[in-house]
Amino acid sequence: MVKSAKIYTVLVIHGPNLGLLGQREPEVYGNVTLKQINVALHKLAEEHRIKLEIFQSNHEGEIVDAIGKSKGSFDAILINPAAYTHTSVAIRDAVSACSVPAVEVHLSNIYSREEFRHTSLIAPVAKGQISGFGKDSYLLGLLAIIRLLDSSPK
Repeated sequence: MVKSAKIYTVLVIHGPNLGLLGQREPEVYGNVTLKQINVALHKLAEEHRIKLEIFQSNHEGEIVDAIGKSKGSFDAILINPAAYTHTSVAIRDAVSACSVPAVEVHLSNIYSREEFRHTSLIAPVAKGQISGFGKDSYLLGLLAIIRLLDSSPK
């Protein structure tokens, strides 16, 4: 992939309980920590001249606020809404309303898990969704954002 000619800014949002990665349910999420994911994202971003702002919250309203403030400050959003994927109309509406393209990511394959996890409220308003590749879901999501932004009309 050719490095982007423009410097983009991307907001990365990690949803609830992702701060516990590396400790919680390693059979589902593996042993990767949130810090390791963030380091890998920063490395990839630097290679592609992308500026990242990374945010993690267990609180729905804080996530909604961050999304709401993204217009005019960020070119795209990379979001793992975690459990809010399946429950938060507020986060869905914020993504829809902010007019900033978003890519939804998940460490696990949400479609191979419990039935209630098979529905994403966010996916219909996101540009795309990547799930099931562990830490690489985030990296693939960031690459998708770069490709999306590079191909959008200027």
